[in-house]
Amino acid sequence: QVQLEESGGGLVQPGDSLRLSCAASGFAFHLYAMGWYRQTPEKERELVAGISISGDTTAYADSVKGRFTISRDNAKNTLTLQMHSLKPDDTAVYYCNANYYDMDYWGKGTLVAVSS
Repeated sequence: QVQLEESGGGLVQPGDSLRLSCAASGFAFHLYAMGWYRQTPEKERELVAGISISGDTTAYADSVKGRFTISRDNAKNTLTLQMHSLKPDDTAVYYCNANYYDMDYWGKGTLVAVSS
């Protein structure tokens, strides 16, 4: 059974840091490109950061470049998103995604709320 389980969300203040983790199981994690997406009630789900199967290539939304870092550990089947200098606009539900050609798996999401 495929599972993607996000953790690490919470309520933080502007300028704080937070580390999200995604634990994957039930599929060949090392063959899947991985990504973090986020969604709010006002906006469609958007790609925040993506990483290649080897981890050598990463990509970020312009809004998070220089503040967020995506990484993966293929030995532990985990995906991580390190977030720094958080802003209120970063408030959203963050989802872990695994992609292999036309196959997509999603986690249930973890809420990140940035507020003073």
